Amino acid sequence: MSEIELHHPPPLAPAAAPGELPTKPVIAPSVSGDDGSVWTKWLTLLGGLWVFAARFFKTLARPPYEFREIVRQLNAIGFRSMSLVTVVGVVIGMVLTMQSRPTMLKFGAEAFIPVMVAVSVMRELAPVLVSVILCGRVGAGIAAELGSMRATEQIDAMDVAALDPYKFLVFTRIMACMIALPLLTIYADFLALIGSWMIEKLYSGMSIGLFINSVQSGVDFSDYLPGVAKTIFFGFTIGVVGCFEGYNSKGGTEGVGKSATDAAVTSSLLIILLDVLFVKLTLMFWGPG
Repeated sequence: MSEIELHHPPPLAPAAAPGELPTKPVIAPSVSGDDGSVWTKWLTLLGGLWVFAARFFKTLARPPYEFREIVRQLNAIGFRSMSLVTVVGVVIGMVLTMQSRPTMLKFGAEAFIPVMVAVSVMRELAPVLVSVILCGRVGAGIAAELGSMRATEQIDAMDVAALDPYKFLVFTRIMACMIALPLLTIYADFLALIGSWMIEKLYSGMSIGLFINSVQSGVDFSDYLPGVAKTIFFGFTIGVVGCFEGYNSKGGTEGVGKSATDAAVTSSLLIILLDVLFVKLTLMFWGPG
């Protein structure tokens, strides 16, 4: 006689009392590993960016370079961003001066406003704000451009024609970002000081000569160099992330928009994290200033 297994159904929820709503069955929380998938996605992304960036240095060691394309990208990335950086630079100086002026007056330190603004702008505000803003304009633009070329199979056509699409499309854009971003940061530093002086002229009548002398007496070269130097790495990050997202875009035209969004978000986050590292290194080598 064969044995028959009896499968007992799970116990039902107790019946509701008269006049009460029926209770829902208790369901155990899921442990399907959804949290792990987020970490897997980020680790995969960082690994892909690392390999993609390593290929840049291999290309750097193999001249000749596409100098004409680098110049064209400098115009698209740097020169066409000057109007946006102009507004950002002037507003940074004006807002920082207006915000700090009441506090400085309270402690009788009005004369130190130019120095405080200069140090804050050169060390931190201009490099980070300009870089984050350009993540949206430059990083997303690069991702959209290369993503469109991938969707229309232009990159595949370059492979078939025995051309190196990485050297022509990716290397040139990363180099342009690394050159343009420090120059735009220097430009923003200058405009921020102009904006600060405009507010000081309006409130206290400070002359431009007195403002310049005050800045020169309180600002050291160590206040200026780290802020400009780290923008080279910020530009590298913007270029690598933007090119990576666009170069590996999938899903046709729908994937182009996703690549542009991912490029802006990822590069902004990486720049903020890198800035923490560079601040620590700056304090280690140059001290608090």
